[in-house]
Amino acid sequence: MWESVSDGVIERLNEGRVMSEKEFFEKEIALWKTSDKRRWMIDGERYFCGEHDILKEERRAIGKDGTLTRVDNLPNNRIVDNQYQRLVNQKVNYLLGREAMIEGENREYVKLLKKALGKNRTRDMKCLLRDAVNMGLAWIFVYTDERGEIKFKRIPAYEMIAYWKDEAHTMLDKAVRIFTVEGYEGKEACTKEMAEVYHTDRVEVYEYTDGVLKKLEEHRYFNERGIPLVAFKYNEKEIPLIARVKSLQDALNRTLSDFENNMQEDARNTILVLQNYDGTDLGEFRRNLATYGAVKVKTVDGAPGDIKTLSTDFKAENYEVMISMLKSSIVENAMGYDAKDKLGNNPNQLVIKSMFSDIDLDMSEAEVEFSFAFNNLRGLIDEYFEIYGYGYFEDEAVELIFNRDCLINESEAIDNCIKSREILSEETVVLQHPWVKDVKEELKRRSE
Repeated sequence: MWESVSDGVIERLNEGRVMSEKEFFEKEIALWKTSDKRRWMIDGERYFCGEHDILKEERRAIGKDGTLTRVDNLPNNRIVDNQYQRLVNQKVNYLLGREAMIEGENREYVKLLKKALGKNRTRDMKCLLRDAVNMGLAWIFVYTDERGEIKFKRIPAYEMIAYWKDEAHTMLDKAVRIFTVEGYEGKEACTKEMAEVYHTDRVEVYEYTDGVLKKLEEHRYFNERGIPLVAFKYNEKEIPLIARVKSLQDALNRTLSDFENNMQEDARNTILVLQNYDGTDLGEFRRNLATYGAVKVKTVDGAPGDIKTLSTDFKAENYEVMISMLKSSIVENAMGYDAKDKLGNNPNQLVIKSMFSDIDLDMSEAEVEFSFAFNNLRGLIDEYFEIYGYGYFEDEAVELIFNRDCLINESEAIDNCIKSREILSEETVVLQHPWVKDVKEELKRRSE
């Protein structure tokens, strides 16, 4: 299910050479656009933005010929309770709610690195992680602008077909981006589909029309050591979060919508049995009942008219139980946490850790993948520094430190810091203190 249409593509391309490279990419693009993997990526982004399947739901009933038929005269509520979005934001802010720190021995290099990444690096990292959770992975393209300054462009994963050299998907061989642009032809607005094919030393730009690639231009990269594309993964298998919880989220939306529908169908909570009704059809009967609260009956052949009822039970408790179960299952399968859990007045750190155990396990894998991707990104930045004369820094040791934003018992944490001062260094103790944001700045203040 999660094998890319591009897996093994280079081997297939080279075997026999039965088609040109352009023809090969045309077929690969067509396969990618209808692939399950891309559909899940789009679903993840769509559900995060609140565009759930329930919004297209129709009320149906069995028709005259026994097939399901659309019914327009029934309440059709389409309620979205976006638990998925809440869990995505929960994960992003758990790992990156506090600024990730870049630490290294060479302070000048770290300063240059931070400047290259920009002032908004925390926001950019959060956007990358959100993309990765929604789509399994996120992409960054590194380039230089007309002034020679390094820039970074986020590319949605559903636009990218990656061709990897290895099964672990760590070394990129080729890539194709398929996307749309809006513009004008004369005075008429139009939308065109474009493609970018990334080779080791250049990117080729194509117009993609009716399944055919038409080359427009090509550009060289600023660097000379491979494609300046970096993949930031949510997990090793590149599986988006939506794949774990979509069916549960859909069930929750349907349950809430059905509950509201049943609440509005008050006249249908009772099945009416008519005997000698004084009217022409059931439509008229329903109108009279809704308008006047009464209907006319008559006596036929000595049999008096009557209206009897067959009651159908509508128990709100059943819906409440189902909704509670679904919400709990969504949190569990998404490996999140329920912020409404009651921890007591003064929970110890062990109880708090237990509450965060699932999300901590899930985001630990994301942290490993993001640290690996950051090193790849740093390699491109180092190459930029070398080309533009800032210096050679590839041998410098730098670490990306994530400050997870989780609940702690501050009193307990501070007490542990005090007790550890005799056996740990001052820097280590200060690092663990819950009130400290910048360790080096705090140590500098203490020495003044």
